[in-house]
Amino acid sequence: MKKLHGAILAGALLAGAGCDESPTAPSPTSVVFTAQLSPANEVPPVTNSDANATGNVTITFNNLTYDATGKILSGTVDFAITLTGFPVATTITGAHIHTGTAGSTGAVIVDTGITGEGGVSLLTGSGSINRVGISGTPTALASVIQSPAGVYFNVHTSNNTNGAIRGQLVKQ
Repeated sequence: MKKLHGAILAGALLAGAGCDESPTAPSPTSVVFTAQLSPANEVPPVTNSDANATGNVTITFNNLTYDATGKILSGTVDFAITLTGFPVATTITGAHIHTGTAGSTGAVIVDTGITGEGGVSLLTGSGSINRVGISGTPTALASVIQSPAGVYFNVHTSNNTNGAIRGQLVKQ
């Protein structure tokens, strides 16, 4: 009986070893990133009237869809930006995600839609900006998710058209 019990147990173990029942992690439908924004992080660092500005951003990728291989097919981006310390009546002329590690610059890959035409005025030098439902290309979304430290968010002003404050993204 001991032989039969051992054979059954060994057979069950072998049968279980051949099964691939390990669950695969589902792809997330949303991913959140943050960045602390500083003029010292700009390239070169900002030293003019925007030098005392700071901010933070929370960026949420929403409605992410994937193909059968896990490749992103679509998604939207929400931006929640808080800014302080700018001169009174500063005009924000742009805000976006760029490629580039700390100390380098790169191309815009996800834009908030803020432009110099009209811009956003910070009447007191501080304020919040929210942009929701911005389209992101599958390539840009995948790039940020795979390497958030390789991208940064920055805010442009009329005083600093190349960028006033910046921070590398951190996945939450």
